[in-house]
Amino acid sequence: MAYSAQLGNGRRRTQIALAEINITPLVDVVLVLLLIFMLTAPVLQSGIDVAIPQTRSTNTLTEERMVVTIDKDQNVSLQANGNDKLINLADLPTLLAATGKQPEAKRTVYVRADQRVQFGAFASVMEEIKSAGITNISIVTKPIEK
Repeated sequence: MAYSAQLGNGRRRTQIALAEINITPLVDVVLVLLLIFMLTAPVLQSGIDVAIPQTRSTNTLTEERMVVTIDKDQNVSLQANGNDKLINLADLPTLLAATGKQPEAKRTVYVRADQRVQFGAFASVMEEIKSAGITNISIVTKPIEK
């Protein structure tokens, strides 16, 4: 963009306007987006908060699995086919029989319990799983941090 101005002696002088990008609004927008992502990231990681006990021997699982979770307030939830929902303990055998494509004897159910859960609650969940005809039960733990 150029413009000209006439000087007093009749000569014209041409000046070129410098176009600069203002960085301040760009930085403001980037900082607002960063703040939004920082606030929403913990919300996206939903799930049940369980302090899993630590052991020396652990196996990494990669296949689709059914997980029964007992949280510190002794609420029982079932995770099957990617869904995690709170359930009533009396309904657990029916729900385990309804989910899964394999026969009950071949299916594996993983029990994930908070380390503060009383043994009585843990034993009740194990009993309900066995009453569904599932005998292959694994307990979920995490490795000991050194």
